[in-house]
Amino acid sequence: MRKYEKNIKLLEEAVKTDAVIRPVAKHRKEDGRLDIEGNLKLWNEALEPFEKTKLWENGTPGYDDRDPLQPEPYFVFIPAPENQKSRGTILIAHGGGFTWRTGAEGINVAWYFHNAGFHTAILCYRLAPYTRFDAIADMQRAIRILRSKKEEWNLGEKLAVMGFSAGGMLSGNCATHFEDGDPENPDPIERFSSRPDAAVIGYGAMTAVSFPKPFGMRQEDPMMGNGIQEKMYLSIEKHVDYNTPPMFIWQTMSDDGRTGMCLAKALQDAEVPYELHIFTPGVHGLGMADGKNDLGMNIPHIAHWGELCREWLMDLGF
Repeated sequence: MRKYEKNIKLLEEAVKTDAVIRPVAKHRKEDGRLDIEGNLKLWNEALEPFEKTKLWENGTPGYDDRDPLQPEPYFVFIPAPENQKSRGTILIAHGGGFTWRTGAEGINVAWYFHNAGFHTAILCYRLAPYTRFDAIADMQRAIRILRSKKEEWNLGEKLAVMGFSAGGMLSGNCATHFEDGDPENPDPIERFSSRPDAAVIGYGAMTAVSFPKPFGMRQEDPMMGNGIQEKMYLSIEKHVDYNTPPMFIWQTMSDDGRTGMCLAKALQDAEVPYELHIFTPGVHGLGMADGKNDLGMNIPHIAHWGELCREWLMDLGF
């Protein structure tokens, strides 16, 4: 556990120096294409000094060298403050359309919730040319690992997934597609459940079927599913049932309030506890909405979501 203590200071320094923030004006190359290479290099350099936990110690299933800028998936664990060791854990997934990493939605969010008293873990999941199903497998594996480390790392009982944009979609998928642990599995990690105790979804495109083109995404985008069978599987609201964990959903009107409302309706129908906040101002990609984001936007009204979420998690026993 002691080796992860250094991650606290490294996280503080990364936030202080805006290590993973890349202003929107620098997102594209001169020819107009997204600078994915520059984005991934920025993330890799910023995360390089952190103590990491690989999701599969003996090699990630389906991983190869198709993208040299994507290491094997891992997470960075940030222990809770010393006087809060019994608190719950939040596994945080950045956004980026499953093509790149919006760093402020990982590092800056982890720092906020660390200071709010929680254990946090920043997930580095697989992006295109891997599939969304690979990303789901990565988050499910991270959940199992964190559950397996409860005693060793002195974690609290509760574990939440939290994501933004693509990471919010990923969190919703893992809150509706999960398995109990297999006690007979030769891999001890797979003996633990992949069900989170709560999900926090920031401006994710919940559905590919309930209405067309969530916040402008192309319906033929493979990350939304190839064919109706995959689209149905990846549409979060279609898989809510009585065993779905509680959800905290927030977004702005710019992302189409129906993305949150369609999921909230499914949760209400299944009598699953939820909280829904649709803010009038703001745009996609705000993170903590405190100015520390690629947009440079500081919107105090929307920034309240962090405190609202902290209170919500505490009420759930985190």
